[in-house]
Amino acid sequence: MTDDAISLTLDGEPDLPSAILQAIYRITGRSTVELRRSIQNHEPLFTAALFRNDHIDVVPRLEKTIAYVTELGLPFTLHEQVDGTREEIDLATLRNILEGTDGQFT
Repeated sequence: MTDDAISLTLDGEPDLPSAILQAIYRITGRSTVELRRSIQNHEPLFTAALFRNDHIDVVPRLEKTIAYVTELGLPFTLHEQVDGTREEIDLATLRNILEGTDGQFT
């Protein structure tokens, strides 16, 4: 990934029921097979590339994914990737990033 991006990775390896994976699919657009594989391999559940033409679509998906996994009580980690460097961030940092890019995170 070379673009500036924010990714959300679930902590651990939760064995999520199909209904939850399907709900995440509806938010992220990633198939349940891809989601399950990402969880098992500790890879991002969703990655939002910033500052691209689809920014207006991916940021709300990221926000909805965060809200949904938070509602479920699933622990997750956020990472920011800028210029090839990947760093863990918290929700406050994410808010600052999105506010700087006209994000609507609340």
